[in-house]
Amino acid sequence: VQLVESGGGLVQAGGSLRLSCAASGSRFSINFMGWYRQAPGPGNQRELVATITSGGATNYADSVKGRSTISRDNAKNTMYLQMNSLKPEDTGVYYCKTEAIVSGKGYQYWGQGTQVTVSS
Repeated sequence: VQLVESGGGLVQAGGSLRLSCAASGSRFSINFMGWYRQAPGPGNQRELVATITSGGATNYADSVKGRSTISRDNAKNTMYLQMNSLKPEDTGVYYCKTEAIVSGKGYQYWGQGTQVTVSS
């Protein structure tokens, strides 16, 4: 399973971005999908931003709750993250993660990341 993120970029504080994550491959089904962020600086680890299950249940980090919306198109195996009212602290590399079933076994996959920079 390959994950490709897109939609990152440079935006001013208060602006919006829509990130996309497209999954491709053969003979797989996707269960969980999520967005994670790694802020710039040494030692910063990836932190959860938002997740969505195959049934559409969502979960958000407190830092983005009310400003972001995660969604998915199961037919296209694509997940989205609409981010509004962006703040400089939203800056980081955003990674897509999925848990997929391949040949009856579960695996986790990560995308390559897309850079989001919010200027003040």
